[in-house]
Amino acid sequence: MRFGRISKAVGVAAAAALALSACAANQGTTDNGSTEGESTGGEVRVVEVNAFSSFNSQTANGNVDVNSKIAYATHSGFNYITDDLKVEPLTDFGTYEKVSDDPLTVKYTVNEGVNWSDGEPVDADDLMLMWAVNSGHFNDATLDPETGEVAAGTNYFDYAGDTSGLALTDVPEVGDDGRSITLEFSEPYADWEVAFGALSDGGVNVPAHVVAEKAGLADGDALIKLIQDTPAGDPANPAPAANEELKAVADFWNTGFDTKSLPSDASLYLSNGPFIVSAIDPENSMTLVRNEDYNWGPEPKVDEITVRYIGDAPAQVQALKNGEVDIIAPQASADTLQQLEAIDGVTINSGNQISYDHLDLNYTGVFADEKVRTAFMKTVPRQAIIDAIPKKLNPDAAPLDSQIFLADQAGYEDAAAANGSSEYADVDIEGAKELLAGATPEIRIMYNKDNPNRVDAYTLIAQSASEAGFKVVDGGLGKSDWGSALGGGTYDASIFGWINSGVGVAGVPQIFKSGAASNYNGFSSPEADALMDELILEIDKDKQKDLQVQIDKLIWDSSYGIPLFQSPGVDAHSDSIGGIDSYMPNQTGVWWNFWEWEVK
Repeated sequence: MRFGRISKAVGVAAAAALALSACAANQGTTDNGSTEGESTGGEVRVVEVNAFSSFNSQTANGNVDVNSKIAYATHSGFNYITDDLKVEPLTDFGTYEKVSDDPLTVKYTVNEGVNWSDGEPVDADDLMLMWAVNSGHFNDATLDPETGEVAAGTNYFDYAGDTSGLALTDVPEVGDDGRSITLEFSEPYADWEVAFGALSDGGVNVPAHVVAEKAGLADGDALIKLIQDTPAGDPANPAPAANEELKAVADFWNTGFDTKSLPSDASLYLSNGPFIVSAIDPENSMTLVRNEDYNWGPEPKVDEITVRYIGDAPAQVQALKNGEVDIIAPQASADTLQQLEAIDGVTINSGNQISYDHLDLNYTGVFADEKVRTAFMKTVPRQAIIDAIPKKLNPDAAPLDSQIFLADQAGYEDAAAANGSSEYADVDIEGAKELLAGATPEIRIMYNKDNPNRVDAYTLIAQSASEAGFKVVDGGLGKSDWGSALGGGTYDASIFGWINSGVGVAGVPQIFKSGAASNYNGFSSPEADALMDELILEIDKDKQKDLQVQIDKLIWDSSYGIPLFQSPGVDAHSDSIGGIDSYMPNQTGVWWNFWEWEVK
């Protein structure tokens, strides 16, 4: 899946990642970022389902689970999320201090001595660039309500997360120390603590001095001045032309770090965290080695991490059994669990992920007609998909009846009772035919063809839809290509997953707000937008729940698509590897405390 911003929303193995929504805590152990004992050295070999594709995991194209995990291991930030879903500050990297409650004012300071791997300090230019990206401050684009395309103005940074929180701030004040910025919010913001520079969102993951140089600016200071001097965007009065300097900065930020191989230019994969990428075998594997200069956070015990890309669950299990890899997190199924239990010297952790698989329908092309969307939704064999995929592992698995809540979250029952999901509980081929009135629309469905669960879901959906007259075209793509295709207009429907960080509510507007970068299918509702604007300001948990219940109904009323199921999760590791003591349900998965991994 994809996660997203600490935002954003990824599946037991392949989906899009970072969406935030309230969720139940996993009852595991908590690590405070400390590392006990000496370094063990050695190598840990871990498997990921998707192939690496970008050193900037915060763009809409780069926001894929594996990219986010590599960013997590190679960068630092102001805090991270523990396995019991608590926010833990990383004070060795820097500090964030709430200076005032009214107005909400927060000062972020990077500690002296924190550097990029080229020796340049992590300082105010990096923070200012991150603010410019995360706030959408300079965007002045208006969208065509029919196509969702930009009709006038400019959207500069293709940021996958939600900008509405930091949009409440004006240009930050840069501290005299050159390592701090202060954000003043015009209104309270519910997710302020994880809104900026959180490690679970990739931390401070793009070097501003490199972006500045590649965009033709003199240095990071010139970038700060550009941000300070450029007027805020005003969609009500868009500029007749884009700011050329800012557009050059944004264009490089958007695409300059995308790659499936190791760039010859080392500035494109700088680290400010525990590890540095040292090698990539495209579509197969990548290698991370210890950053010898890193001492501003929990220090890893091992010297090297090799990441192999294996999409097929049985192949992952076989690789673990053969001693070819040490840690796997395959697609969860009863067969997978049974195979793992048969291997000696292996520890298994399992639980429900904070993620869900879903079928999304585009609001353009053949699905611009709401009747056609509704007809297609009536054909989705929800129970058959449950029986074929999650029920083999979890006998209590059931179709997911909310676009926002998972079944074990407060608010789910209220949402499911009110949103109209019951209309799609059973397949209704005759109802679909009636809506189509003899038409036989051609529908291209995009999904990760290297993910067995997605293949099963596609096959069942295609077979059922064809009975109503739909002509379904297989639009499956490979493990390194499907993520960048999201929102690209090359398909009519998509099957993928979102995974949560487990804290905050910013993931709701990230996915569902009009024009949001992770709103891949073009859903737009002024009423839902207004409720989401309220949601990000609301601190009361019960009121957050009520707002989300209302938003959920508007999404269903619009024939958005079908949530399929909450993803069960399982990971396993060789007993020769220590430091993996509990199941982590959010987007970081087994990586959440990689610094504790050790070779026994």
